Amino acid sequence: MTMAIEAPMAARLNAPRGGLAVIADLLPRITFALYMILFFAYLFLPLAVMTAATFNTSKFPTVTPWLGTTLHWFSALWADQAMWKALWVSILIGFCVIAIALPIGTAAALFLTSLDGRARSFFYAVMVSPLLTPGVAIGIATLILWRQAGVGGGLWLIILAQSSFIAAYVMLMVTARLQRFDRTLEEAAIGLGASRFMVFRRILLPYLKPSLLAATLIAFLQSFENYNTTLFVRGTETPLTVYIATKVRTGLTPAVNALGLILIVLTITAAVALEAVKRRRAQSGESSAGPSGR
Repeated sequence: MTMAIEAPMAARLNAPRGGLAVIADLLPRITFALYMILFFAYLFLPLAVMTAATFNTSKFPTVTPWLGTTLHWFSALWADQAMWKALWVSILIGFCVIAIALPIGTAAALFLTSLDGRARSFFYAVMVSPLLTPGVAIGIATLILWRQAGVGGGLWLIILAQSSFIAAYVMLMVTARLQRFDRTLEEAAIGLGASRFMVFRRILLPYLKPSLLAATLIAFLQSFENYNTTLFVRGTETPLTVYIATKVRTGLTPAVNALGLILIVLTITAAVALEAVKRRRAQSGESSAGPSGR
């Protein structure tokens, strides 16, 4: 009796499936594939258009109409001393912002993780508030505050204005790392006679190294691309973002596209080199550990 019932069921399961059933099985895969195509197109299509415009003869950054292929805009970029000066100003500001925002953000994270309850929630809201404030408001407030102290706009005011909110990014990244830190390591080290500074240098700092490196990169990128805050406090200085915005109004050329292409190539090269170094270190660590280490 059981075999008589199971035979039709097996035949039904092994029977060819209809077209609608096959489409229903493939629909999630097709939807996911379309989503990934749209996602990567949204990310990389503007970069592809910018790259193509670098080699167009047109004096305006565009790919339509295509007037011919040229490398002239790389030589135009090399001859644009004002753009190079703006680039070096942005790089200098970025490194100075790192020097200020990194210790402030790390100290804020250490202070925040030492609190409990409502005090922690209150100070967290206070420390994150610069990220929720529009960049225009931060720029104007910084300019008004330091003008009262007799300091006009300029390089140092740009650094101070950017550091006031970029330090919050550092604080968030270090705080996320500290939440997984085992505090008993500190207690054990202090119990063995280590000073607070030694505990920080020998235990806490190596543990925070990955998040500090990531926070350094984020701080530099946030400083490098900032425009709203920088515009109000720049004085006579012209960082790259302000320079490009000015060129948009006065006449932008594909030399800016050439600079963007060079920065993209350098970024990708640095990322690939870093990943290769990490994999080489991981492989050397596994080979040195041996079977017993594994």
